[in-house]
Amino acid sequence: MKKTKSVLFGIISVFFLCAAVNVSAQSDINVFWQKFKIAVIKGDKAAVANLTSFPLEMPYGVRSIKSKAAFIKDYNGIINHEANAKRCFQAQTPKKDEQLKNTYYVDCTFKGEPESSDNRPIVYYFTKTKFGWRFSSLDNINE
Repeated sequence: MKKTKSVLFGIISVFFLCAAVNVSAQSDINVFWQKFKIAVIKGDKAAVANLTSFPLEMPYGVRSIKSKAAFIKDYNGIINHEANAKRCFQAQTPKKDEQLKNTYYVDCTFKGEPESSDNRPIVYYFTKTKFGWRFSSLDNINE
């Protein structure tokens, strides 16, 4: 009976530890998301660049962005490449990418479509790095 209680206690402990890790990861992405979203809404290029991982992967046929300076120089062409990020980010929250470890994403409509559209091919990816969460890539999943 004592051994059964110990095993049961161990299983319950592991369950709560895993739950705490998931809650912590969700909390971390939410804190990052608030900073990133506010920086994009304000148009704070430097703040967005500081929350970005380089090289930043871009959609098919578009060269990756290799540095903070290059990112700031072409900020609008990157952040608003095919979507209105400011509008999208005000309406969306990050979703866990079930295929990529430590990755969340926000999917957006094309600039000319209403934010309520189900056609959301422009995807901003966020990955947990050794420096914390970072904007890691941008994609058009139709290409």
